Order: sequence, then structure tokens, then C-alpha cells
Amino acid sequence: MKLREIQQRMFRAITEPLTPSERTRTRGPDGRSMREEAEAIIKPNDRLSSLERLEIYNRQYWFRIIGSLYDDFPGLEAILGENRFEKLSQAYLQDCPSRSHTLRDLGARLEGWLEQHPEHAGRHLSLALDMVRLEWANIEAFDAAELPSLTSDELLEICQDPSNLRLGLQPYLRLVAVSYPVDDIRIAVKDGVSWSPVTSNAVSSSRGRSVKHRFTGLRPQPIHLVVHRQENTIYYKRIDPEGYRLLASLGRGRTLLQAVNAAFKGSAIPAGDRADYIRDAFAHWTALGWFYRKQQ
Repeated sequence: MKLREIQQRMFRAITEPLTPSERTRTRGPDGRSMREEAEAIIKPNDRLSSLERLEIYNRQYWFRIIGSLYDDFPGLEAILGENRFEKLSQAYLQDCPSRSHTLRDLGARLEGWLEQHPEHAGRHLSLALDMVRLEWANIEAFDAAELPSLTSDELLEICQDPSNLRLGLQPYLRLVAVSYPVDDIRIAVKDGVSWSPVTSNAVSSSRGRSVKHRFTGLRPQPIHLVVHRQENTIYYKRIDPEGYRLLASLGRGRTLLQAVNAAFKGSAIPAGDRADYIRDAFAHWTALGWFYRKQQ
């Protein structure tokens, strides 16, 4: 047997889903005995049979990748509950196995998969999808590149012709539009405190006790978030619809003038107040380092 065939068979064997009791299955998807498959590719030793040695890798594979999803999507796990989240993880990873050299990419297809398999989210599908969007943005924002940011003086210098000026958004910046306060929920989950629609930001402390979250009674409302990074820490910033549309337009490569026009389309902000709005918004965003100088 050639090395490539051994590697392929080993990969298929260790990625075979476990039984409900977290043991290696007796038969593979083709009906072949897993004991026979193990004996064909793995030598026994004086302590373990071929199947027992295979089972070590089979179990650790699943423990590691499911554990990685727990680490990356704690908010989703809080919404679904541990049992439902584990079932979702197993089903997702069977349909969308890792194709990357890094576990960082494991959840890249989760949003699309969950939209096609809504039964795994139960009665909280919309909330779960919003949380997946936020938590994937969290992953992307954490390790995306950071370019030299524009200072306020540099921005004033290049803003003389807004009809031709294109500003670059930092690669780590992520814009997320949701219908539920998933930012508050995720912060509460990470801080180990309870969350409910009644307490919202004023979460009740549950440190050292069993943390319970309540999502019944949530009413959808438009929320616009910027997921950004400061000194290797991820932050969530809520902004109004005008700011969201403005940043989204800049991110699509529109000129500053085009972005401003898009921001105020249908806006309730009075025309006389818009110049001040733009000035204050850009002063704040520039201080946060969100822009870089894009080649014109």
C-alpha cells in the first residue's frame, strides 16, 4: 500500500463521526468493519489493538474541532444550549469538514449552512444567525491586517475634493447589521454574567454560579455594529444607520461624496445638521484609526 493511500484511509477513518457514547463506530459509511480498516493501516502494540489506537485519533479529532467551535461561538452556544449546540456542531462539521490548515477558518461556512438547516436553531433562528454573523466578524477582525492609519491633519489635507477622494477602511474593520442585541449578549456570555431582555446592559451578576440567559420576549430592532480592534482587543461599537451606510459605501470603494449621499438617503437628520454630523463622525472614526490612505 502506498503512502498516499494510507494517508487518505487514515483521514477518512479519524474523521468518521463518533457514536452517541463518543466511541469509534463499528462500521464505516461503506459498511466496512472499522476494526478491519484499522488493522489494514495501523499496527497494534503491546498495549493497544489497531482499533484502540485508531480510536484515540478519532476521538481527539472530534473533541478538538467541536471544542474549537465552542471557543469561537460561545454566544451561539448560549442561545442554543449545550446539547443543541453540540448536535449542530456535529452536523455542520460532517457537511462542512475543515479544508484549511488552521482551525481559525472552521466556522467560515456556518452562517450559510445554518440558513439551509434552520431546524438546528430551534425557535431562535434569527437570533442565532445574527450571533453567527457577529462572532464570525469577531474572528475576522481579530487577525486581519492593520495599515498605517490617517491622522486628522492628513484627512483634512486630502479632503479638498470629496468627489474624487476614496478612503480605505482598515482591513480588520467589519460592519454587521443585525436585528437583535447580540453584542450585549456576547459580552455577557464572555463575562460570565446572566442576560435577559429585561436586564439587557444591566446584567445581573452570576459569577461562581450557574449562568442562565433568557431570550424569550426579544423584539427585533435594527442594530448597526462596527466590529473593530484596538491593541489586540476586539470592540463592538453601535452606530446609527447613516454612519453605517457611509462606512459601507466607503468599503465598497465609493468616493467620499458618493458615500455621504448614500448615508443621508432617506435620513431623518435635518439637512442643516448634516455637515456637523459628518465632521463629528469623521473626527471620532479617525481618532479610532479606522481609515487609511487609499491609492487614488
